[in-house]
Formats: sequence, C-alpha cells, structure tokens
Amino acid sequence: MHSALPEPARQHYNVTFWILAAGAVSYSLLQSLVLPALPEFQKSLHASENSASWILTAYLLSASVGTPIIGRLGDMYGKERVLVITLAMLAAGTLLSAVATSMPPLLAGRAIQGAGGGIFPLAFGIIRDEFPKEKVAGGIGLMSSLLGIGGGAGVIFAGLIVEHLNYHYLFWIPLVFIVAATVATWRYVPESPVKVPGKVDWVSAFLMSAGLVIVLVAISQTTTRGWTSPTVWGMVAYGTVLLIGWVRNELRSPEPLVDMGMMRIRGVWTTNTVAFLLGVGMYSAFILIPQYVQEPLTTGYGFGVTIVASGLFLLPSTVAMVTVGQFAGRLEHRFGSKPPLLAGAIFASLSFLILVVARSERWEIYLSSLLLGIGIGLAFAALANLIVANVRQEQTGVATGMNTVMRTLGGALGGQVAASFLSSGLIDGKPSAHGYTLAFALCLGALVVGVLASFLIPGRARPVPRVVPVREPARAAA
Repeated sequence: MHSALPEPARQHYNVTFWILAAGAVSYSLLQSLVLPALPEFQKSLHASENSASWILTAYLLSASVGTPIIGRLGDMYGKERVLVITLAMLAAGTLLSAVATSMPPLLAGRAIQGAGGGIFPLAFGIIRDEFPKEKVAGGIGLMSSLLGIGGGAGVIFAGLIVEHLNYHYLFWIPLVFIVAATVATWRYVPESPVKVPGKVDWVSAFLMSAGLVIVLVAISQTTTRGWTSPTVWGMVAYGTVLLIGWVRNELRSPEPLVDMGMMRIRGVWTTNTVAFLLGVGMYSAFILIPQYVQEPLTTGYGFGVTIVASGLFLLPSTVAMVTVGQFAGRLEHRFGSKPPLLAGAIFASLSFLILVVARSERWEIYLSSLLLGIGIGLAFAALANLIVANVRQEQTGVATGMNTVMRTLGGALGGQVAASFLSSGLIDGKPSAHGYTLAFALCLGALVVGVLASFLIPGRARPVPRVVPVREPARAAA
C-alpha cells in the first residue's frame, strides 16, 4: 500500500498571527490617522468643513458595506486568497490618497481603503482554521484588540506627522507596512482548508449596501442640517426600507449573503447589540478627548495643548489595550468570554463617568484614558470570541464581519450625535463646557445600556465542532 501524499508544510501559527497583525494594524491606523489632521486637509485642499468630514465618512461607509461581503467571499473562495486581494486594495487606496492633491481622488482613495475592513473577519477565520484549539481564543482576542490599539495609536502618530511633515505622509508611511504585509501574506500565510461552496447573492449585497450607505449619509448630514431636518429623516426612512427589503430577500434566498438564522442566534444578536453600543464610546472618545484638551484656556475648560500633546492623552489607553489584549486567551479559558466583556463595558463606563463629572485636571483625563483602554482591551477581545463560539466554523468570516460593522455603525452614530451636541451651543465659535458634558454623557449612557445588554448574552457556549477537511484516501498498490 502506498501512503497518502503528505500535506505541504504550514507555517507556525505565531508567524501567521504577526503577518495578519501587520495588515490589521495598518488598517486601523488609517481609520484614525486623519482625525487630528482634518483642519490640515481643509486648509491644504481648500475644502469646506463639511467636505473635510467626508474624509472619515467615506471610509466608514465603505467599511460598513465591504466588511461583511469580503468576509463572505473569504468563507467561499479561501480566506488567504481574498485577504491578499483585500490588502492589495488597501494599498491601492492608500497610494491614491497619498498622491491626491484635491478632494475627489482623496475621497476615492479613502473609500477604497475602507473596504480593507474585511481584513478582520478574514483574519479571525484564518486564526480559527489554523491555530491549535487552545490558542484560538487568545489569537482572536488579541487580533480584535488591534482595532482599538491602532485607532488610539493613529491619533498619537498623526499629530507628529502633521506637525513635522505634511498630510501626504499620513498615507505614505502606512503604505510601506501594507505592501510588506501583502507580500508576506501571499508568501507565508497558508490557504485555509475550510470553504463553503456557493455564490454571492448580489441583490442582497445591493440592498444591504444601499440601505447602510443612505442611513449613514443621513446621519453625517445632521451636523449641517440638524436632527429635525425632513431630508435627514426621509433618507433614514428610505434606507430603513431598503434594509428591511434586504432582510426579506435573505430569508427567501437559498444562498443568503448573511444567514438570518445565524443572526437570530441569541449569542450573536446580543453580542452585536453590545458591539454597537461599545462602538459609540470608543470612536467618540478618539474624537472628543483630543478635541477637548486642545480647546484654548480662554474657554474656561480646555488645556490649550498642541495636536501632538493632545494625542498623548490617549497613550495610556493604547498601552492598556496592548497589555490587556495579551491576556485575552487566559481570561477566556478560565472565565469564558462573557465576564471579560461585562468587565470591559464597566471599565469603559467608569471612564466616561469621570469625563462627565471631573475633567478639570489633566490627571483626570489620563485616568479616564487608562480606564477606557482597559475596557476596550477586555471588551473587543471578548466580542469576537463570543461570535466565533456561537457560529459554525464556515460562518466565521461573515459573522465576525457583521460584528465589526456593528461597531462601526455605533461609532458613526455616536460621533455624529456628539458633534451635534458640541455645535448646538457655540460661544465665540467654540463648543461650550455643557456641550462636552452632553457628548460625554451620551457615551456614558450608551455604555451603561451596553453593560445591561451584556447580561443577556448566554454564558460559555458549548464548543462548535471543528470542520475537518476531507482527505483523498490512500490508493492501493496495483
């Protein structure tokens, strides 16, 4: 009897993880690098404040639409293959943004970059397929934390880049790492053995994409049109109708883009709800804290620091996320994912409680930043693991993609509502202290609801059977 042909050698899972991490950090850096530089973009490109805000909005829109679709394509055609294509798209969008000297190509580049959000569900799926069973929770937890780590680090690095270089380098520097991550992924990350034959329901993809885009565009218009605008609410209503049509089409489709049966699983919909509420707090913090400390002393509350110094107020948050994320696997193994998620939501709530009641001293801002980092580090790691524990292995990409979208949607909504609070009572062109109190209170309220929603999540779930790839049987000798 001849023995079966041996499988090709696969890289050690730690090599795979750090290659995946390089791409994930590059993406999450690009998400927040532009925030401190929006005034610089506005000045250099002769754009209005509303036009400059689209540098972030275009990115969020594309991420919301592209992430679940790319996750589904990875489940179908191979996660490594789709990841290489996604990284190449991210590199192309970053290059276009780097050479842009006017708003249209810059916005086009940002939209292409946003589709790179598919990196996360693809990475989660590769980790689940490739890692030893006992290492999966830790790998997914740390990878999920990178979304917050990169977001915080991006604000810090942006100040240094804008002050000493120009806005083009906000894209040239990440591009180097994206290209390296793309080549390394193609060369060293193995193709996952778990695939789901099928095709993309493009009608569902259109309905979902159009619905999300219209709702998010409507939300982005609230800072200029206001929350009482008939145009805003008309767009929200139209987008909602399209999303309802998407759900109905998915329920009837033999090969749905997003399995609505999966979305109804208690451990999935409750985790997605908490992800949305945590997104409100995290993204708003990355905008509000640097802006608050940059306000001049003449406002009676700001510290009048530079862009560079304002980013340093988020340094404790970034360090805490890095530190806590490394313990995600041990915490999950000992307690399951629900207790760390609950603890993370509580820490984040305490962070915003400080910002609501006591923010007159710098150490109070630093303490709030530290608590926020601990909260995000615990919660984001737990969110991805809870989703993975409640879905079949071949659903990992689209399920974690939808969870990532829920965070993004929460951040988009929270950021716009917070911005409307700040712009509602300007004094000499600057937000009032009361406006900041309302904005921080909004985040606190969302996180408190997130704490309560966390109790609805089921406890440690029974492990989902691991899919074993079918091997060709050994052929008998003639």
